[in-house]
Amino acid sequence: MRASIALVAVGVACARPPAEPAPIALPDSGKTYFPADAWRTLPPRGAGVDEHLLSTLSDDMRRGKYGSLHGVVIVRYGFVVFEQYIGWTRDQPHTMQSVTKSVTSLLFGIANKQQPVALALDRPVLDVFTRYSSIANIDDNKRALTLRNLLTMRTSMDFYEQPYPGSPLDQLNRSSDDWVKFILDRRMLAPPGGEWAYNSGAAILTCGVVREVTNESVDAFAARELFEPIGIRSATWFKSPFDGLPHCGGGLGLRAVDLARIGYLVLRRGQWGDTQIVPSEWVDASTRVDSHGPSLIFSSFSSSYGYFWWLFPHQRNGPDAEVITASGSGGQWLFVVPSLDLVVAVIAADGDGLDLFYDGVLPAITN
Repeated sequence: MRASIALVAVGVACARPPAEPAPIALPDSGKTYFPADAWRTLPPRGAGVDEHLLSTLSDDMRRGKYGSLHGVVIVRYGFVVFEQYIGWTRDQPHTMQSVTKSVTSLLFGIANKQQPVALALDRPVLDVFTRYSSIANIDDNKRALTLRNLLTMRTSMDFYEQPYPGSPLDQLNRSSDDWVKFILDRRMLAPPGGEWAYNSGAAILTCGVVREVTNESVDAFAARELFEPIGIRSATWFKSPFDGLPHCGGGLGLRAVDLARIGYLVLRRGQWGDTQIVPSEWVDASTRVDSHGPSLIFSSFSSSYGYFWWLFPHQRNGPDAEVITASGSGGQWLFVVPSLDLVVAVIAADGDGLDLFYDGVLPAITN
């Protein structure tokens, strides 16, 4: 069956644009704009984006240069300048995989907005889950485990996911028992706060923390406090059959245009219109470098890690960590570049989002 292709790229035509297209004045900087039900649009050149290079990007996507992509949305100064789908549609929620972790970071910030960041982060994990009368493998290392250790993935817990078959994550995903208890029971391998190690269990446990702090279901809290205020109404969750806890390690589903809304919220430091949805202090703290080095999954791109957010350099392998990024298995990506007022959302079956971003999107930004 032939894959369907939908292209909604404002100002991107099939033919090569004129050599000297007429200039378009940018109405505003975007800093005071927030989308209602629909995003505003503008021909790309009006937002400082090269239309010919976007046309090339569109062709490259269809040819599979960047793998099996389902959709890309590019927002500059609050204008959607490119939106394209391949075998997918705008209205279909898409698995976010581990992009979910970055959304969980936002939920944690909202749930703890009445507390200073340090106070929220330095709380021992066991102090949060007093509902459990017994937890296995308790020792001094587990007693020292803090919420900061979860969010930075410096847990030193015996929770791995590669190789996946038979791993703790595989066991959890197939379990009909209490996910939180399963993770809390894992033994500690060393004192927490040491080497960075990817841990989806940390994000799921953080989801349990949000539930304990708010005393309500996480999906209801997320809908009321995060999604609905920024115009997201079609979020889906994979949830625990035991107690309905959302899988905050990878179980969120969003439309590509709604993923762009998450990015735009981060771009605006947690503000949406006149409302501060996420404390700006939390956005700043969570997107600051905590870990860097060869143990990180994307170390070949000079990646860094904050609190469930990836950070990449503005130029491939550059020295900075300016690009705020969420990443999920299969090629789910969200890129936020504050200095360029740029948001890029990518959904895929097996896509190469980093090459698309560095080789396809950034070269198209002209000013």
